Amino acid sequence: MEPLQQYIAEEIATDHADGILDRREAMRRLGMLGLGVGAASALLAACSSTSDSGTTHSASATAAAPAAGPPGTATALKSSSITFAGPQGRTLQAAWAPSPSPRGGVLVIHENTGLTDFIRSVTGRFAGIGYSALAVDLLSEEGGTATFSDPAAATAALGKIPQDRFVADLQAGVAELGRRVPGKKLGVTGFCFGGGLTWMVLTAGTPNIAAATPFYGPYPAGGELSGTKAAVLAIYGSLDKRVGATRPAAEAAMQQAGLPHETFIADGADHAFFNDTGPRYNPAGAAQAWQKVTAWYARYLG
Repeated sequence: MEPLQQYIAEEIATDHADGILDRREAMRRLGMLGLGVGAASALLAACSSTSDSGTTHSASATAAAPAAGPPGTATALKSSSITFAGPQGRTLQAAWAPSPSPRGGVLVIHENTGLTDFIRSVTGRFAGIGYSALAVDLLSEEGGTATFSDPAAATAALGKIPQDRFVADLQAGVAELGRRVPGKKLGVTGFCFGGGLTWMVLTAGTPNIAAATPFYGPYPAGGELSGTKAAVLAIYGSLDKRVGATRPAAEAAMQQAGLPHETFIADGADHAFFNDTGPRYNPAGAAQAWQKVTAWYARYLG
């Protein structure tokens, strides 16, 4: 099982440990990833034994949202669906939100549920503050996220795709974004699974990325950042022990590569705290993270 596939399986098991998924649903989803009953049961037991009680998870998820709504939505622009030529003759689907007078461009990388309305909203939020944004549907070859009526099936499909294909499609997305905002600096923002892919795009030495802001993404074991010059703002939740365990490796790699970098840890926030459509949404942490990201891009993208 590749690292990102293992990550998806652990996310399902953690959702079960935190009471978000019951055992039957967790087993169903792990089975869709290809895990047998024995392996799935063992993973659920392992994650349950290392998880917190769940009380803090519920507290952060039920915090009241600010009256103005999730961060960035007040000025967000609408995104539209587009297609463009990808690697090896593939046609890639994407959400595109152009800014009228772009200061730069941002590639948005989705979570393990695919190109959802939340991710489309994020592209519009970036466009609303001056950064034209593109979000590639990493299930394009499978017909696109919209063809999956069961979100768990979309996750399972992502879990079967080789990591090299993800990186190639995202690098094509960077190139397409560069064509759409010529002469502007480019950034990359990814969430959860997409946060991990943000790190992978950087360790792959993708050119023309001036800045990146991975949200609670697992850092790839043994990954090196010597092939990038991107300024990186790494974002974590203080309650997210699983992904937080990879933070020292990320910080060491950024330091070794001599990159401009900073780490932001949202206090009292868990994994996926920025997703206002999910059970772990933390309004305060999301607002702080958005402020950090917008300041970072203003500094390194323009």
